[in-house]
Amino acid sequence: MIDLYTWGTPNGRKVSILLEELGLPYTVHPVHIGKDEQFAPDFLAIAPNNKIPAIVDHDNGLSLFESGAIMVYLAEKTGLFLPTDPAARANVMQWLMWQMGGFGPMLGQAHFFLRNNRGLSEPAEQRFAKEAQRLYGVLDRQLEGNEHVAGDYSIADMAIFPWAARHDWHEVDLTQFPNVLRWYRALAERPAVQRGYQVPTDVGPIPMPA
Repeated sequence: MIDLYTWGTPNGRKVSILLEELGLPYTVHPVHIGKDEQFAPDFLAIAPNNKIPAIVDHDNGLSLFESGAIMVYLAEKTGLFLPTDPAARANVMQWLMWQMGGFGPMLGQAHFFLRNNRGLSEPAEQRFAKEAQRLYGVLDRQLEGNEHVAGDYSIADMAIFPWAARHDWHEVDLTQFPNVLRWYRALAERPAVQRGYQVPTDVGPIPMPA
């Protein structure tokens, strides 16, 4: 049994989508970051960085924080969604790291300046709007002629998707990135993705471009 400590953010949804795809039993523990519950001492003992998501695996008592580390661990635990062939594994890992180091953090800054604090800093708005367009372009080129981001459907796709689900927050029109749009629609139709997206609370349908 897995205990999942999470909230309705892209990083949290990565792990709940993976758990649903794996079919592993898990218990959800909502951590309301709007109420600073991530700073509670009990959560700090599991997640020293005070960030969701985090898990406790009761099969072995292991606790983990950082969404990418959790995804790699669960994929290795089950032997699913992460190849064992060194070259194929490296390909998945490089796109997972791309999400962790770029597509997530840079789009998080786009949220902050373009959606939540418009007018705070025009240079920042321009910088992160441009970077959002660049990153979606990188993803679009990778998906040209490829059904998934890194070979077969993998943890890389699951990590990237919840961030792409906030394309409107990034002021990105997915119709301008047709390969991303095709990939996005295909993932949004997966039942496990739909279920995982609603953890820990039902937020309505996955956003779809007009």
